[in-house]
Amino acid sequence: MKTLALSLKTFRENKGMVIRQLAAESGIDAALISKFEKGNRLPTEENLAALSHALAVPLDELKRLWLVEKVVEVVKYRLDAQEILSVAESRVEYLSSTRVFELPPLSDSLKDKLKAIDTLKNLWSGKKPLNATQLAKMQEFFHVEYTYESNRIEGNTLSLQETHLVVNEGITIGGKSMREHLEAINHAEAIGFMEQLCAAEEPLTKRTLLELHYLILKGIDKANAGRYRSVPVRISGSRHEPPQPFLLEKMMEDYFIHYTQQKHIMHPVILAAELHERLVSIHPFIDGNGRTSRLVMNLILLQNGYTIANLKGDITSRLAYYSALEKVQVDANPEPFYHLVADAVLESLQRHLALT
Repeated sequence: MKTLALSLKTFRENKGMVIRQLAAESGIDAALISKFEKGNRLPTEENLAALSHALAVPLDELKRLWLVEKVVEVVKYRLDAQEILSVAESRVEYLSSTRVFELPPLSDSLKDKLKAIDTLKNLWSGKKPLNATQLAKMQEFFHVEYTYESNRIEGNTLSLQETHLVVNEGITIGGKSMREHLEAINHAEAIGFMEQLCAAEEPLTKRTLLELHYLILKGIDKANAGRYRSVPVRISGSRHEPPQPFLLEKMMEDYFIHYTQQKHIMHPVILAAELHERLVSIHPFIDGNGRTSRLVMNLILLQNGYTIANLKGDITSRLAYYSALEKVQVDANPEPFYHLVADAVLESLQRHLALT
């Protein structure tokens, strides 16, 4: 089988170059190149780009060989390696093929739930316009709760009351980290931006997505805020492995194409769930994927006249959330995740109506 190490050596020798010459051309230390060719060390993506240029070999060709080595490194000692590779192949094929544009069938139980949701949505629409003070208080309550729960899913330990004090009163909570404070402040600001997008009838685009993500990581991770990742990532506790960074641009392009094609066809609650799940599965960011995906979900809901759907962050709810996501990512079964989002939308509408 052709390996990256053997290929690099063959490419160099075919060019009539010795290692010292390749080092001079690529800017990579000769001892490091020797390790690459012996298979003792794997190049970085930056190394690959430099070697591609120096050897006049297409970068995609080197990257394919490089990815094979990466996959082998991950699964080589696993007894269930074949099963892992089979599942991964199925998921990557789904995410990178035209199947990403297919409409999933909906069960009768889900259709009935969507009908109940739309009945409540019409009741909610009939309640507006509410008294301005009443509406502002209601929004403040639900926004703080949403910030609290969305951050709690990701491990933030601020309580609901503490989140309110940080966001609305500007109070610093003793014993809590600066990051946790910033996560609450940033999420509240991102909700405000989401509502501005709705008011301006702005569609979801790459620009608006990156702006939402920037707000989530503002002051926390300046280098990666509002930028797609350039390195591979793993999701702790999940069997799903997100795609390699060089696949992101195409997959995110397909993501926005899918949104554009389906935003006037797919039921808004299902579209919101789809865009949430697909963004989490592609995992385009180093950090903040979950919060950003839930903001995208709620952007779609608000744009279509629904209220904010709040996915809870307690242990039981969090496990249900991760399990439903994994059903899509690993088993290609979106039904549990659709139900989970639909239940959150239904509960939100019921609670909003109860307060009017």
